[in-house]
Amino acid sequence: MCTNEGLTWETAHVVSVLEREVFSESEAARLLRVPQSTLHYWLEGGERRGRSYKPVLRAESRSGRSVTWAEFVEAGLLREYRRTHGVPMVELRAFIDLLREKFDVPYPLADRRPYVAGRKLVLEAQAVAGLDPDYCLVAVVGDQLLLTPPSAAFVERVTWDGDVAAGWRPASDPQSPVRILPDVRFGKPSVKGISTEVVWEQDDAGLDVEEIAGMYQLDVPDVRWALAYELSQRANASRAA
Repeated sequence: MCTNEGLTWETAHVVSVLEREVFSESEAARLLRVPQSTLHYWLEGGERRGRSYKPVLRAESRSGRSVTWAEFVEAGLLREYRRTHGVPMVELRAFIDLLREKFDVPYPLADRRPYVAGRKLVLEAQAVAGLDPDYCLVAVVGDQLLLTPPSAAFVERVTWDGDVAAGWRPASDPQSPVRILPDVRFGKPSVKGISTEVVWEQDDAGLDVEEIAGMYQLDVPDVRWALAYELSQRANASRAA
């Protein structure tokens, strides 16, 4: 079945999910654990040392403080590359524009193809854009094109639906079942559809993990993972305050 624009229903659904405004800028920054000023710069660009820079993640800046699902996922990759409190070099903007052109997709960093089947194109785009080695997605090792550690870590954190990023694991531990899904709990971190914040509130109210597990039909380890994630988020917020 096609839409009026000629897109399949599946394609239209994917586009609508990627473009859906899921988070406020402040909430996205909190979930990503990056300063809001940094995320704002990635999304909107700005002035640095008398020079104006275009956005890194958007083709053009736009008003408002909302963040789409695709922008959130792509910011998750940039988060993997943060080594200092600086911001990605301006070449990163040119690199992402090249990826958009080469793969003919609006959100190349939220697409699985550059990381799997399109590594040669990514390598070419890195060279043309003059991308700093610290921000390369792929590297030549021997005779193979391999993902760099930050991009490999990012790919492992994403839940892929075909080539589209459909979910993201906010915790660094690969065993964590906590996920951020745009269609579940309005994008709030959850375990098997249960908000981790709700689990935390029940624990704070004095219920033990077995009671919470029974209440929400979760396994006890799921409850412990949810609590561990919430504790980590709160500790990070306290350090940033």
